[in-house]
Amino acid sequence: MKNWTPKSKIKSLLSQKFQQMQKVKKIVLFSVIAILSSCVPKKDIVYFQNDKIDQEKFSNSYKTVIKPADLLQITVSSVDLEAAKPFNLPAVAYSTTTNNIIGTPRQQEYLVDNNGNIDFPVLGSIKVGGLSRQELIQYLKKRLVPDYIKNPTIIVRISNFSVTILGDVKKPGTYTIPNERITVLQAIGLASDLNISGKRNIQVKREEAGKIKTYDIDLRSNTLFTSPAYYLQQNDIVYVQPNRAASQSASYNQNTGLFISIGSVLVALISVLTR
Repeated sequence: MKNWTPKSKIKSLLSQKFQQMQKVKKIVLFSVIAILSSCVPKKDIVYFQNDKIDQEKFSNSYKTVIKPADLLQITVSSVDLEAAKPFNLPAVAYSTTTNNIIGTPRQQEYLVDNNGNIDFPVLGSIKVGGLSRQELIQYLKKRLVPDYIKNPTIIVRISNFSVTILGDVKKPGTYTIPNERITVLQAIGLASDLNISGKRNIQVKREEAGKIKTYDIDLRSNTLFTSPAYYLQQNDIVYVQPNRAASQSASYNQNTGLFISIGSVLVALISVLTR
């Protein structure tokens, strides 16, 4: 039998206590993770599972409405090139020293001001806010024909059309949409879909008449196809909230050390009191 000195006994006891505390930490950690990562029910994650709809009872017609801060690219063309030239001014930059053009000229864009107006060549200030692209085209044709140009072809597009996807998705960010037509599902696709922890009740934030309006969309229900926010407008924000388990997990990750320390102290106290 080995001879134990008081000093060696203390070291042995401290070593045993340390090993016990390490085991307790692991047990507490694994227990918390198991609780927080419990399975999400299928009914909470599957898209389009509820509420059948009759396609004939609603219309998916869509139009882009011009708003303040939009950048419009307006192209006027005609067989008579000289007549059309004043309405297709190039945007150029000049050197301050030589007064020569720098870079390649590009087509002029028109910024819609806070009152919904743009300053268009020859015609001056015109009201475009609240109009669809087709309505603006028809308005311009009425103003240009026959005094300035005959049989023009007019193309209008919003060059800064974009939507933003935030929250519990795989690739959040702001995305430019070149064809100005995007559904909420396509926007989610651009963000590479929701994470498994993202709530299927999402929100679309849209500015209307100077105020922010919120549309709630349930991805589990087919009624999403009838929502006014199914087709997104420029500058819409799609927000996906994390579910409860993900929120708790985030909170847990911030306080992991604290939880383990408290658990270790409690187990150590219980061990001492029950000896």
